[in-house]
Amino acid sequence: MDTILVVDDEKNYLLVLSALLEDEGYEVLTTASSLEALEILKASDVDLVLTDMKMPGMDGIELLEQIKTRDAELPVIMMTAHGTVDKAVEAMQKGAYSYILKPFDNERLTLYVQKAITTFKVVKENRRLRNAVESQYQFGNIIGKSKAMRDVFEIIHKVAPSNATVLIEGESGTGKELVAKSIHFNSPRRDNPFVAVNCSALAESLLESELFGHERGAFTGAISSKKGRFELAHGGTLFLDEIGELSSNLQVKLLRVLQEKSFERVGGVRSIAVDIRVIAATNKNLGLEMRAGRFREDLFYRLNVVHIAIPPLRERQEDIRLLVNHFLQKYAGERKSAVPVLGVAQEVDRLFYDYSWPGNIRELENMIERVMILCPNEIITGDDLPRGFKSSLDNALHIDGIPANARLYETLEMVEKTMIQRALKMADNVQSHAAAILGIGKSGLNQKIKKYNLEVGARS
Repeated sequence: MDTILVVDDEKNYLLVLSALLEDEGYEVLTTASSLEALEILKASDVDLVLTDMKMPGMDGIELLEQIKTRDAELPVIMMTAHGTVDKAVEAMQKGAYSYILKPFDNERLTLYVQKAITTFKVVKENRRLRNAVESQYQFGNIIGKSKAMRDVFEIIHKVAPSNATVLIEGESGTGKELVAKSIHFNSPRRDNPFVAVNCSALAESLLESELFGHERGAFTGAISSKKGRFELAHGGTLFLDEIGELSSNLQVKLLRVLQEKSFERVGGVRSIAVDIRVIAATNKNLGLEMRAGRFREDLFYRLNVVHIAIPPLRERQEDIRLLVNHFLQKYAGERKSAVPVLGVAQEVDRLFYDYSWPGNIRELENMIERVMILCPNEIITGDDLPRGFKSSLDNALHIDGIPANARLYETLEMVEKTMIQRALKMADNVQSHAAAILGIGKSGLNQKIKKYNLEVGARS
């Protein structure tokens, strides 16, 4: 359960806020003293601080400064009266997440709270995964909490300290280069070059020169010697993206480098030794390519020492909300409107969850970047999404696919159970949030959870 610390010297506000936030499913800690608030933060795992601006002794601004020295990313929402708006602006400049005027609108307050806590969840998840996979996030910004991504993180953690060749397979837009960078920057080679080359971007003759370099006069236009990517990556990592596009001639030459750890430049005769780690990536199934005779078997096994399969976004739906929040933060600075985007509406959550995302994370990021520029309001709604997006959903309910002899109540129960499971997953098992997604009461949801004997974890 997410925990909120409320700090206010007016006891009535403490009572009102405690009741309001507990009804939303939060654990609430309260205090009338800023000094006591700092002690609570030392002893408790708090996800959000909601503090009054004007208090005796240490005021809200001073409390904010103290909090930020201890945890710069812990969100703090300031509550202020109309007469201290200037102080609220000062607080924002010093790192406050947001501020709200007293007397406040309950719905607006809970929206601010939900957005702040959701954002902090991304931060906490990053911290947890950073501990599990060393410092991968500062390099790759890999976001994910799904089982599929946890498996990827575990492989990265195990393979990074070694010199093993790694083959990364995944659809376009799944983040293969980010995984390659995470392996490199969590390895003993981290202080040496990470050199990337896209094997599908150049013609064979140009790619050979790009990889191995060339000597002066090796071909028309070679007016001077040039080092290739293998030399530039000496001591570090060479990332070969779209390795499945290599010609058979270059496959042979790459195999020789992997076997002998040396090569010659184009037009050269001198053997150049290199100490590199090779990480290859492809959006093809190289095993199938090998069996079809389009990729050398010996090279495949040289590359496929450690295999990492990056799941498409449609198979890691639990990560969509984390990614959305990450991209909302990333592109917040590009928004020219004075109205900040606080989050996405529940209808958008559902649409994103149901969409197949053929372009994967790259498509989702482009979507958020576009919407952040064009959305006129604080909340992104379905109307802000690109025209035709809704009609392109692949996972809509297909009535024609239901057998003609299916019993109505059994079919309805199947749909109801599926929708409840989906809502709980989207709400991270917070039943009050799941009930809001479904448009039913919390008690009604609880009855249906018992009816279908659903597992909901420890959250309530």
